[in-house]
Amino acid sequence: MPIRALSDLKPGEAGVVARVLGDGPFRQRLLEMGLTRGARVEVEKTAPLRDPIEYLLKGYHVSLRKREAALILLQDEEGD
Repeated sequence: MPIRALSDLKPGEAGVVARVLGDGPFRQRLLEMGLTRGARVEVEKTAPLRDPIEYLLKGYHVSLRKREAALILLQDEEGD
């Protein structure tokens, strides 16, 4: 399965979290928000300048800046 960064997805696309890069408090916060291995993430919409980006994760919406989303690696959903 190809691995790509969450920041590379376009609205309507989705993937499954394979790994969260980085360290320290910010990485811990991403994990606490539910960005854990196996979680499905879908791109809802982008701001006019494409930053931040709104994602649907475990039934709630979360917005991340593109540089933050680049730390989250995804694999394609099963069956894609």
